Amino acid sequence: MVKVLVTGANGQLGQALQFVAPQYPGMAFSFRSSRELDITDPVSIHTVFTEIAPDFCINAAAYTAVDKAESEPKMAYRINAEGARNMAGACRDFNTVLLHVSTDFVFDGTKKTPYTEDDTPNPQSVYGQTKWEGERLIKETWPKHYIVRTSWVYSQFGHNFLKTMLRLADERDQLGVVDDQIGTPTNAVDLAQALVAIIEKTILPGKDAVFGTYHFSNEGQCSWYGFAHEIFHVWHKNIQLNPINTEAYPTPAKRPAYSVMEKGRFFSTFTLGRKDWKDSLRGMFFI
Repeated sequence: MVKVLVTGANGQLGQALQFVAPQYPGMAFSFRSSRELDITDPVSIHTVFTEIAPDFCINAAAYTAVDKAESEPKMAYRINAEGARNMAGACRDFNTVLLHVSTDFVFDGTKKTPYTEDDTPNPQSVYGQTKWEGERLIKETWPKHYIVRTSWVYSQFGHNFLKTMLRLADERDQLGVVDDQIGTPTNAVDLAQALVAIIEKTILPGKDAVFGTYHFSNEGQCSWYGFAHEIFHVWHKNIQLNPINTEAYPTPAKRPAYSVMEKGRFFSTFTLGRKDWKDSLRGMFFI
């Protein structure tokens, strides 16, 4: 039985992993919330690792309040950078393979073609900077790691753009949504299955693990306006949707104007089918 420790169990990805876990009877998942495993506390981490002795650890714990991070940079760094290093150190001490989730926000959004894993990060926000620092610290600490960058994560779990749009549609007659930021919506359930696919590949007998950095998201691209339009179409919400520019909706943190990612490395390495973001969005309403 493969033992898999998951941090951040109460978060969106943590809940998605709990949702898919029953599909993998050969894996013994142990889920820990931030109260049960504080990634900023090495003692807390060591206690849980000693108890479980995991073969794999999926670090789904993170500071994800993008705008709030601008006014709480120390807290964001403590969780996203130092916390990532702490997890890598524990994985090194227990010979555990680390799967760490990162973000498209490590890029500046100035490209016009999909970002590859070899493109140089240039984060423009505290959140993006602290996530990039976390990646660097993991690489310095423990070579047996997979860093998986993803984008625009949503699901039926937690707080996310999808649920915000559905709530606002019940409260308003019309809504303005940014139309000049382009990315790829990613269903957290698909991301959870991608992480498990990495584990499945790693434990295959006679196969060498291909550690490193990978990009994963659903397929296709759209603006936030396009994403909202599809949400309301699928959910049959009658609301007037107006496209607006980023300048019309200022936020404390700067968002990448373009953050579509190239995912060929992931899909050529791991066994998982590609799924268009619209298809995944439609599918989740019938789970």
